[in-house]
Amino acid sequence: MLRREFIQKIGIGCTSVSLLNGTLFGKNLSTKKKKNVLFISVDDLRTQLGCYGHEETKSPNIDRIASEGLLFERAYCQQAICSPSRISLLSGMRCETTKIYGLKYQLSEKWPDIISLPHLFKRNGYETISIGKIYHHSKDDLNAWSKKPFRAMKGSGYITEEGKKIVDINKATNPSAGSKGPVTEMADAPDNHYSDGKLADKAIEELNHLKNKAFFLAVGFRKPHLPFTAPKKYWDMYDPEKFELAENNYPPENVTTYSLSNYGELRNYYKMPKGKDPVNDEMARHLIHGYNACVSFIDAQIGRIMNHLEELGIKDNTTVILWGDHGWKLGEHGSWCKHTNFEIDCNAPLIISDPSMKNPGKKTKALTEFVDIYPSLCDLHGLEKPNHLDGYSFLPLLNEPNLPWKKAVFSIWVHKKYRYDEEIQIIGYTMKTDRYRYTEWKHTQSGVVKTVELYDHRLDQQENSNVVDNPEYATDLVELKEMMKKGWKSALPDSK
Repeated sequence: MLRREFIQKIGIGCTSVSLLNGTLFGKNLSTKKKKNVLFISVDDLRTQLGCYGHEETKSPNIDRIASEGLLFERAYCQQAICSPSRISLLSGMRCETTKIYGLKYQLSEKWPDIISLPHLFKRNGYETISIGKIYHHSKDDLNAWSKKPFRAMKGSGYITEEGKKIVDINKATNPSAGSKGPVTEMADAPDNHYSDGKLADKAIEELNHLKNKAFFLAVGFRKPHLPFTAPKKYWDMYDPEKFELAENNYPPENVTTYSLSNYGELRNYYKMPKGKDPVNDEMARHLIHGYNACVSFIDAQIGRIMNHLEELGIKDNTTVILWGDHGWKLGEHGSWCKHTNFEIDCNAPLIISDPSMKNPGKKTKALTEFVDIYPSLCDLHGLEKPNHLDGYSFLPLLNEPNLPWKKAVFSIWVHKKYRYDEEIQIIGYTMKTDRYRYTEWKHTQSGVVKTVELYDHRLDQQENSNVVDNPEYATDLVELKEMMKKGWKSALPDSK
């Protein structure tokens, strides 16, 4: 089915599509001034936000963006680790295509000729600015930007003398700790004493220069990535005694040997449990407190930028997109951090607001992927899409959020020891359908599936029981295996 036929089938007429900045799937139909793009990424941000129904987290500014746009309830990253997820999103290619599974490689090393999302906007006359953590590596894809990217953070970003001293103490006893010191810090200091506050200052400064230009302004906030460091006033917004610990602080029943990680990212901080020792309840509650404080800190910085966009009178000509690079565990499955293939790792926030939207403030349950962001922004801004893209534009959802959409979305996970040695490499290929999460752990060289996981989200949203051996699911397993074999293209909404 051609895309034009699909539009007619789902009932989006030319009038509604033309409202989207005068574009029709990549063709510019008007002479209006180009719309700007404010592209906000937040590291390690799970869907624990007010707009996602978690009222215990104070996130009024992100909630405001959602109220003015479309919130994707079921958006998924391509791999739950910073660098591969970001490279996939910005290149428009899945991790299976990039073959980048960890922090070792940059996009510009492996794929020097690929036109990334910001580079495409630059080629089309936009001023492209990078502030903070957009790519994981600060020197990646430098040709995409109109000037040198700005990074404010050094080391792990502690600002107190005590925090800096603990870095040295920790390194002396744990050489692999690097710049990691205390797992939290709550200085009674202004926002811009921390790096993310500096990033907001810089974004506001750049907006003053960009207000009369067409721009693609990318702002990447570091928190709530570890360590949980934020001004004291954001910690004071919460009563730590009111935080509830994870209900499922235990491994799933029938979990595989590949499913869980030992959350080494957390263990390298000062006085964190080592080996396989669990995080005790007191520390767990403190970490949950710190995570929420950091989310509120970042939310305030986003609010400052959004307010300035409005003060400059350019908000009504700006697409705002906000995304977290992957989810994060706060004790779920008896684990912490990301680095697994569970729903809580792969699912992450995605919110987009555009002045052409007819009915803002909606939510969509359509299955979408971060690799879809590149083609969607192309369509929304009338840019011709490169041929290398693996994603599928979700443009029709902006005005019709309940449209029938993808039958499944796909992510992968590759443990560190398997990443770049194909003789031993095992990749976890995970597929989320409307009802299930189905995962195959496959040996790359032989193609042999070592083990399988199946979680029934209709009965078990927390993924506490792998039901792959339950005979009641035998028929569905056959269908899921076939879907996985056919791959992501077969799951597209206009696929035959």
